[in-house]
Amino acid sequence: MQATIHPGSISGKIAVPPSKSYSQRILAAALLHRGTTVIHNFGNSEDELAALEVIQQLGATVVQERDMLIVTSKGVATIANEINCGESGLATRLFTPIAALHNGQIKVTGRGSLLQRPMGSVAIALEALSVKVSSNAERLPMTVFGPIHPASVHIDAAGSSQLLSGLLFALTACATEAITITVDGLKSKPYIDMTLDVLAQFGRPVKHDSYKRFYIDPAIFTHTDTITAHIESDWSSASCLLVAGAIGGAVTVTNLNKDSLQADSAILQVLEEAGAKISIEGDAISVYRTGLREFDFDATDCPDLFPALAVLATCCRGESCITGLHRLFHKESNRVESITELLWSFGVTASAAEDTLYVEGGARMNGTIIDAYNDHRIVMASAVCALRARSRVDIEGAEAVNKSYPGFFDALMACGVKCEFA
Repeated sequence: MQATIHPGSISGKIAVPPSKSYSQRILAAALLHRGTTVIHNFGNSEDELAALEVIQQLGATVVQERDMLIVTSKGVATIANEINCGESGLATRLFTPIAALHNGQIKVTGRGSLLQRPMGSVAIALEALSVKVSSNAERLPMTVFGPIHPASVHIDAAGSSQLLSGLLFALTACATEAITITVDGLKSKPYIDMTLDVLAQFGRPVKHDSYKRFYIDPAIFTHTDTITAHIESDWSSASCLLVAGAIGGAVTVTNLNKDSLQADSAILQVLEEAGAKISIEGDAISVYRTGLREFDFDATDCPDLFPALAVLATCCRGESCITGLHRLFHKESNRVESITELLWSFGVTASAAEDTLYVEGGARMNGTIIDAYNDHRIVMASAVCALRARSRVDIEGAEAVNKSYPGFFDALMACGVKCEFA
């Protein structure tokens, strides 16, 4: 699908979708919970629907009633010998260790760019727990031969925190005595905080020593037959819309938890540093267009903010610096390339050196054609940047937004942005 965005202002109120990061973690916990989980505010993105299918393939029963999902489970009791994680790296790294709880063989596969993402660290960690793993040159499809033998383990988390999350879910489900996960090079600590939050909600608290050692002790776990979980709204989706308000008019995003553990809530910190006008009333956050100044920000722990931050920087006077490029190579696209090409296409001066993206702001952007590289965040960033262009912007592959935010263009149009589709 091609989306055409016409320049102009934006003004309105938007309720963003649920956090798919929380949704997938709660589904993992619901699968492992021996009982019933009632989930409120579940989303309909491709990543969430893929995770929902996975937990059913691994034995959970799911019923939808009005605005609720009711998940009933007895733990991993597979009904299929294959799980398909769609195009979700998080689902792969969450559910592969969980699938390895099964006493037998399960194939883990996916589609699209997920098949090119390195998964060698998953195999190394599982093999240390007595799981046999075969893979396609350390990529999907990957077959695991379980079960996991719970034990203390040492992992390298420099590439992604998602593997640690998967191991925390799996090992808290099968450990019968106290064990420790020792971690090197952990990035994205807020995502681990989300995992620990969900585990605690399900009666499996995990303590840690400055994120270097995680202590799993079944003696302190508790069990409740029925657990109710509410998924909070997504700061990743909100970030582009809040930037749209800062550069293009006025946007209010509702149902946001300003004290959220989500890493991407850091967008507020950056907007404040850049001089945006911000108003917070309860769960509603409003951002208004005003004069913006350059900013420096380390996005190592929140790499999904990079596209939105790059667009914000285009409208700030002076040169902004965003650090953490090493976290961008294995996303839906190589985002170091796709973000810099996006900026260059708009006529923005930008460069990547070592671990930092430098963006020179202040220029009026060109109308252009954007290749979204099948990357949902590149689609959203391009659409927001188009508000300040001289003429129309055509985004090729705009359907990629369905991965995380199927209603994104509807939200823009509800706020007065002219969008056309072909």
